[in-house]
Amino acid sequence: QVQLVESGGGLVQAGGSLRLSCAASGRTVSNYVMGWFRQTPGKEREFVAAISWSGGNSLYGDSAKGRFTVFNGVNTLYLQMNSLKPEDTAVYYCAADSSAVLRNHAWEYDYWGQGTQVTVSS
Repeated sequence: QVQLVESGGGLVQAGGSLRLSCAASGRTVSNYVMGWFRQTPGKEREFVAAISWSGGNSLYGDSAKGRFTVFNGVNTLYLQMNSLKPEDTAVYYCAADSSAVLRNHAWEYDYWGQGTQVTVSS
C-alpha cells in the first residue's frame, strides 16, 4: 500500500503562484509514476501532470503546459503552479501508478490522496 497526503492548497489571486506537495509513505514509490489530477464539481477528474519517479521524465496536460512544473524530492512529489487563473480552481489530487508508464487517465492510477483545495480569485 502507498499512502499519499497532499498539502499546500489555498486561496491565491489570479497571476499568483502556489506549490503543492504530496508526501508518499508505505511501499516505496521509486519505480512508480506519480501524477497530479484536479477535479471541479460535476466534472471528471482532469489530468494535470505526471513524472516518472526514478527517471524524471514528465508529461503535462494542456492546461498545465508552460505554467506548471512537476518534480519530486525525497518521498515527496511537488507541483509548482505559476500564472494561476480562476479556471485552475479545483481540488488537486496526487496519485501513484505502479506501472511505471507515464499515463494521463485517472483510472490507470492505483493510489490516491485525499485532495487539497486550490482557489484562484479574479
